[in-house]
Amino acid sequence: MAKGVRKKATATATRGRGAARARALEPVAAPVDGGLAELVPDRDRPRAWTLLVDGKPQSHVDLDDPSYLDFEYQRRFGHIADLTAPPGRPVHAVHLGGGAFTLARYIAATRPRSTQQVVEWDAALVQFVRREAPLNPADRIRVRGADARVGLGKVPDGWADLIVADVFSGARTPAHLTSVEFLAEVRRALRPDGLYAANIADGPPLAHLRAQVATARAAFAHVCLTADPAVLRGRRFGNAVLLAADRELPIAELTRRAATDPHPARVEHGRPLADFTAGAPPVTDATATPSPTPPPKVFD
Repeated sequence: MAKGVRKKATATATRGRGAARARALEPVAAPVDGGLAELVPDRDRPRAWTLLVDGKPQSHVDLDDPSYLDFEYQRRFGHIADLTAPPGRPVHAVHLGGGAFTLARYIAATRPRSTQQVVEWDAALVQFVRREAPLNPADRIRVRGADARVGLGKVPDGWADLIVADVFSGARTPAHLTSVEFLAEVRRALRPDGLYAANIADGPPLAHLRAQVATARAAFAHVCLTADPAVLRGRRFGNAVLLAADRELPIAELTRRAATDPHPARVEHGRPLADFTAGAPPVTDATATPSPTPPPKVFD
């Protein structure tokens, strides 16, 4: 599940019958293992929903247009998915954390015939989303109920073109998904030219984010980080998207896309990213801790 500050990608104003349909939708809610899950209709898009758990935004999905990505960090994941392989080519993707299956739906829409696995520990949440915002059976998305690290362990060696980690328990990433041992398992499941992307939430003094960058740099040959400049400067709590691989990263195109987004972001890599870690040591299973708890007003 994703957890982060919501920033809408666009301020779309839907009129006529579409707006009337949106107004007809009502929020739906159900208890899940992680708390109270709600799907709240997007009043600007006829069949779009925002998923919240215990009042905190998790993800947004448009059932009529799965290629539409609303949340700031989800758009960054979308850019990475677009750059995983040549346009339209099917890929093998693993999603650690399910939410509303937003990125899996996006890849199915933009790369037909892709084969995808979603690993989500909250079985009740999976049932709720499947019931209220069902997946297209033709999209070849398999949902596995398991802890993310346990589920990743069942992915065959070298199977995945893309592995995405967007896992939160409450508002925090579990400690066992932050270590070099976890990233060793990620590398095992990736193809030699595969990409790993992770949603990392942190705020000042950015100790968790710096440690996660150091951990990725210890595990992969190439690493970059995409985030709002205010987050990178430690001025506010927010989401950063880490990208890592053992091949050269598409830095130039990722930078162009991040800069032209509705909410522009900066891409850090190379020496500036190494300097950003400020000497933070890589995280191991023995030293791992969950990501920090967001400040109370982050989700207001």
